Amino acid sequence: MSAASGDRLAADTAMGAVTLLVADLDLMTRYYRDAVTLEILSAEGDSVTLGRAGRAIVVLRHEPALRHAAPRSAGLFHTAILFETQEALAAALYSVATHAPGTFTGSADHLVSQAFYFTDPEGNGVELYWDRARTEWSWTHGQVEMATLYLDPNAYLQEHLTEQALSGSTARDAASVGHVHLSVGDVATARAFYVDALGFDTTASLGSTALFVSAGGYHHHMAMNVWNSRGAGPRMPALGLGRVDLALPDADSLGALEERLRHHGFAVRDDGRTLAFDDPWDNAILATAG
Repeated sequence: MSAASGDRLAADTAMGAVTLLVADLDLMTRYYRDAVTLEILSAEGDSVTLGRAGRAIVVLRHEPALRHAAPRSAGLFHTAILFETQEALAAALYSVATHAPGTFTGSADHLVSQAFYFTDPEGNGVELYWDRARTEWSWTHGQVEMATLYLDPNAYLQEHLTEQALSGSTARDAASVGHVHLSVGDVATARAFYVDALGFDTTASLGSTALFVSAGGYHHHMAMNVWNSRGAGPRMPALGLGRVDLALPDADSLGALEERLRHHGFAVRDDGRTLAFDDPWDNAILATAG
């Protein structure tokens, strides 16, 4: 069975692509292609899909009529792109440092992962990271141990950036959306939606300021915080986050998710293949099977 029970997401649930609504499609495409080292998978009209090894990671949709959201609004905190090797992460870090050095905002060792943070040209947060093996993660009473320890980006490059990586050999290595972190109005409402209704498990929490959730024992597939957005209400149409995609393993998992959401009073749009719904801050989510 994919799911442990009918009230939780299937253990092999994963994140899909993140859609961003952008004002300057060319500029944003160059950033994610040339700096972040994603490749263009498709470009049709006002939409460009970028990813790695055939897997979509970021979808850029041109929406020039929109404006930036007001300060302290709900929305995207960051899209976290997971690299399979430290060498590939180092190559991406070096590429951003070379092509867009002013977009770097910080780095940290989180015990479960090593992460580098950026802000893209239109203000969307980006995390590039690598996971330690699950056998090295520590759990206490169902909560994964995470921290924010100093991680020197220059030392990381010295240790992991190889001549092969500099030559572009890692550019086609697989990568994916490891997790998506949102800015929300309050953590209790986030928990009621993402844990109780959607079916993620809580893996960590920081009181009333942040919540981390996952399926299948991952450290987190999604997170919600109020650090810049406490008290925020539903979003107005704006540049930034367009949609978060969830990849469920099969139709049974998708059907169970629809039942849970409807049971908890959330509207769901079902076209027979996908489920579309909004969280309490009108962040759009699309769940697909297979």
